[in-house]
Amino acid sequence: MGVMEVIGIAGSVSLLAGWRLYLCIFATGLAMRYDVLPLPEHLASLGVLENPWVMGIAATAALMEFFADKVMWLDSLWDSVHTFIRPVGGALLTLAIIDPSDPATQVIAFLLGGSATLAAHAGKAGSRAVVNASPEPVSNIAVSTVEDVATVGLLYTAYEYPYVAGGVALVLLGLTVWLLLVARRIIKRLFGQGKTAPEAPREP
Repeated sequence: MGVMEVIGIAGSVSLLAGWRLYLCIFATGLAMRYDVLPLPEHLASLGVLENPWVMGIAATAALMEFFADKVMWLDSLWDSVHTFIRPVGGALLTLAIIDPSDPATQVIAFLLGGSATLAAHAGKAGSRAVVNASPEPVSNIAVSTVEDVATVGLLYTAYEYPYVAGGVALVLLGLTVWLLLVARRIIKRLFGQGKTAPEAPREP
């Protein structure tokens, strides 16, 4: 596996962890345990994810997140709690993918992986806050379901086809930036509407 392919996988996984950290851990462990996803020797450090205890905890947390993420405003509360958890988890996943023989590279991978996860998390949290402002609850469930399906599909694509993982990472990065910009624009518009114009002075 080439360097660019490894970087692509690391980037894809760290960005997806910003959406669904526990689902990334559980899906990877499950696929490895049943040989659906035979990872190359270079990624053998990810083998810890198929540990029954790790899978059980990840599955329980993923199930909790699945339901919490579909309830209006509870999803934003869940995102707030995970503002520090997801970046650390994403950084550790990235660390397990990058070559452990070079400590300097691993430090860089840890920092960049955590930053990518934090950016994806911020984009998700911001967009969901905007969705929650909508009076239509179906949109909240629909967006959450799309995130679930997209996470599993893109995660499988990144692992199964490492040569396209870089493209997946770039698409996710572009989507993250777009979500951040859209959320920022809408939030500014909402706060702008809340401002009232100053009253004109009364004539004596």
